[in-house]
Amino acid sequence: MKKKIAIDMDQVIADMEMSFIELFKKEYHVSFESIEEYLQENPNFDLVTTIKELYPIINTYAFFRNIPVMKDSQMVLRELAEEYDLYIATAAMDVPKTFTAKYEWLQEHFDFIDPQHYIFCGDKSIVHTDYLIDDSIRQLERFSGTGILFVNSLNETEDRYIRANNWKDIRDYFLSIKDEL
Repeated sequence: MKKKIAIDMDQVIADMEMSFIELFKKEYHVSFESIEEYLQENPNFDLVTTIKELYPIINTYAFFRNIPVMKDSQMVLRELAEEYDLYIATAAMDVPKTFTAKYEWLQEHFDFIDPQHYIFCGDKSIVHTDYLIDDSIRQLERFSGTGILFVNSLNETEDRYIRANNWKDIRDYFLSIKDEL
């Protein structure tokens, strides 16, 4: 019997940060290469407040339908699908107007994952897989299996979980435990 891996969508396989940066630049008429660069030049910038201000635009079909795929995620997940059962677990209740866009996006970019393995939820404590790859500390704290933190600018100091900086780190982790299964 194959082990099961649940994979978060936003900021794990869907590059939300890239889309958010482009939206932020457009709405606030600013130019920069990375969010880190912008934060260095604007130390009083409050990212959480800005996200709340942009939420009406973010919580739309158009925003979610056009998010780019996270680099190497498709390649690595195709490889993992040979050894594991894959599930997409997205906290879609946080952005309820995006269900259709998320479903269509998954069908377009991850058509090798069975749609019956899509979990649209809020609290991921209901997800009972062996592993959860997520960027949310809150979700990993609630998860009962092995949590793998997909590192980004909002969680980079967290050290309670297995850390993955990118999809190649994910592949390396699962290759390293392959013989233990």
